[in-house]
Amino acid sequence: MDSKDFEKLGAFYLGAAYDAEREAVGEELLLYDSKDLTTHAVCVGMTGSGKTGLCLSLLEEAAIDGIPAIVIDPKGDMGNLALTFPELEADDFEPWVDPGTAARKGLEVSEYARETAQQWREGLVRWGQDGARIKRLRDACEVEIYTPGSDAGIPLTVLRSFDAPPQAIRDDMEAFAERIQASVSGLLTLLGVDADPVLSRESILLANILQEAWAKGRNLGLADLIRDIQDPPFERLGVLDLESFYPANDRFALAMALNGLLASPRFRQWLEGEPLDIQNLLWTASGKPRIAVLSIAHLSDSERMFFVTILLNEVVSWMRSQAGTGSLRALLYMDEIFGYFPPSAEPPSKRPMLTLLKQARAYGVGVVLATQNPVDLDYKGLANTGTWFLGRMQTERDKLRVLDGLEGAMAGTGRGGFDRAQMDRLLSGLGERVFLMNNVHEDQPLLFHTRWALSYLRGPMTRAEIKALRAERSTGTGLGPGLVSGLDPLTAASQRGAHRVEAAPLRVDPRTGVAVEPELEPPPPQRPVVPAAVGERFLPLDRALAPGQRVVYRPALIAGIKLHHVSTRVKVDDWSREYVLAPFADEEPFLEWSEAEYREGKVPKGLGRRPEVEGAQFGDLPGKALDPKAYKAWAKRLARHLYEDRERVFWKHRKFRLISERGESEREFRARVRQSFHEKRDMDLEKLRKRYGPKLARIQERIRKAEQKIDREEEQFRGSRRDSVINVGTTMLGSLFGRKLASYANARRAGSAAKSIGRASKEKRDIERAKADLEVQEEKLEVLELGFEDDVGALRERYANVEIEVDEVVVRPRKADIDVSRAGLVWVPWRVGGDGIAERGD
Repeated sequence: MDSKDFEKLGAFYLGAAYDAEREAVGEELLLYDSKDLTTHAVCVGMTGSGKTGLCLSLLEEAAIDGIPAIVIDPKGDMGNLALTFPELEADDFEPWVDPGTAARKGLEVSEYARETAQQWREGLVRWGQDGARIKRLRDACEVEIYTPGSDAGIPLTVLRSFDAPPQAIRDDMEAFAERIQASVSGLLTLLGVDADPVLSRESILLANILQEAWAKGRNLGLADLIRDIQDPPFERLGVLDLESFYPANDRFALAMALNGLLASPRFRQWLEGEPLDIQNLLWTASGKPRIAVLSIAHLSDSERMFFVTILLNEVVSWMRSQAGTGSLRALLYMDEIFGYFPPSAEPPSKRPMLTLLKQARAYGVGVVLATQNPVDLDYKGLANTGTWFLGRMQTERDKLRVLDGLEGAMAGTGRGGFDRAQMDRLLSGLGERVFLMNNVHEDQPLLFHTRWALSYLRGPMTRAEIKALRAERSTGTGLGPGLVSGLDPLTAASQRGAHRVEAAPLRVDPRTGVAVEPELEPPPPQRPVVPAAVGERFLPLDRALAPGQRVVYRPALIAGIKLHHVSTRVKVDDWSREYVLAPFADEEPFLEWSEAEYREGKVPKGLGRRPEVEGAQFGDLPGKALDPKAYKAWAKRLARHLYEDRERVFWKHRKFRLISERGESEREFRARVRQSFHEKRDMDLEKLRKRYGPKLARIQERIRKAEQKIDREEEQFRGSRRDSVINVGTTMLGSLFGRKLASYANARRAGSAAKSIGRASKEKRDIERAKADLEVQEEKLEVLELGFEDDVGALRERYANVEIEVDEVVVRPRKADIDVSRAGLVWVPWRVGGDGIAERGD
């Protein structure tokens, strides 16, 4: 088959129709409309059915189309997406073929690699594919393997997992409650606590702690959570006082259990690596789509449940921050959903998964679930699933369970017409790589054979193999996955956005390797005396001090600023209000403008006039800062600095006439451009379908009627010819052999025979006219189809050449509109622990 047959706009090439009677692949290709995935999909099939190959092909097609995906991989199979070899050389395959299989075949590893490479080349050719299509896949997206709790792949930190959810979640009472409960259940599962959300003291306490903090927008680290368990920010739970409901000694035991988890060497790896940020997982810093394979095969069951729950919650939060769309924006795929979405139990992962199945369609997020254990699926929850890919089942019980679920899902769509007997018959005869697709967007189910995968399906990847793959890619390109060339790992991690605590410059103790607060001049024993005209203020502490912590106040200039970024070039006219915190220095010019921190909004009202903590220490304050006139001079200097330093970078896509919004990163803007590209492409394609659809339908109806007329005329012609033959034959027999036949009767028979012959001749001419009309209609159909294909081809050409290239436009604030107000002295609190580590406390 030719590649032009399946390289269609917004269509995923998954295979070809399959003839079960002949046990042969047909000519009709299965081109799955990408928009159909917004109504989600489920793939069911036993081991050896070809389920993994089908799902990898689906993800490959999405990647070629520029659709990013998050892939949850409990078994290790999905890392195969990184094994793509455009050259299809034996040397590419050799490191990844199984030496055991080679030995069983009596081959050297190199020989087996050559055999595998040849097999892959031939398999691709049979399905109209080649190395060029593999290269297209590699160029279209980046594949990264992440390993939470391990450094085999790219590690992910869950330190942000208890950050306050976005405002949109907090404003939705139901969504907020679901987020809290899922987070609590996930954490207690990790601790080995089987807690009822309604009756368990542990669950109720933690839920109230999270609600209290998140409602105020306060993030919680695990250390904060431990402190809040011991000393909760409330005194009552329900109608009972805290001590009666959950005594301090019992709370201490829960805190110790969580602390033991935090202190364990195994869990320490969960605190290192890139942050669990959905936007970063889906797109690279340059806006290129990514397949993020989250390999969790190495984790225990409780750790897997904890991570999957946290991840699904993050996806829900991210999803709700996106604009609505009817086109496919991203995929969430989970391989082997067994245990995470059961029919009766309520594991922590089930609630956010249900939310995604019910709501993700409006945001263009498609959910694809796969399993070989159909009896462990909640089919009521899957009523929102539009496409079912059904492969060979292991047992009759599995097949019956799938039929029950499919029947329920079909009833939920309102389509009706579910033929259970036909489905049963089709499912009973499925072979390897043959699937039954039931898509609510299609008129009827389809049997199909899956295409050859572009990725090398070598089986589950171990941590050692993932690490080897990472090292191979690193040496091959000079840059490891996600690493920055020429930087040490810590610096590279920070540039990738790894979690870091904002703190003062630290030094490293050479004996312990622990970062500690730098040795400073001994702080003055008392707070400096500041003239009232200076306007001294104190930023509040964000939370109470932990045991052993002290506070050091460091001075900074605070000032409100108003900026006006305006540019006719990119049609930007944006006013913004911020306030700045610039730390003081010991020498002229006394202010560290380069280290200034900018925060949105006006200077907060009601800042304290005195420190919150008795006996707090204070950093050095330059004498110049005691002069009220100095603040006016610094305000003018700040205005000059703002003009030079507070330039704003905007991103522009000329063809789509899109401009980045305030605070929108290049990654986010490129993702928005790509989504606009898909929406415009789908819209133009839909316009073509609407334009040609009625015309095609009319001609097809005329063809159908012409064919019916031909059948009718031919039937009448056959009847007339039969009558004429009978009449003529009777007349001849009567004339030659009849007994006492009257001449009148013979004459009647002769006349009837002549009429029959005349009717037959007329009906024959009618047949010819009907056939001629059919030929005319078929020619019209062919012309219309050619016109449609030409227009689709032009559309494909137009969008194929569109590159997601954006221009960087730097806009400085208009100098005349820069306004600096309320400049004064502010003291910024820093918490310093007994280990000397300092972190911001405001």
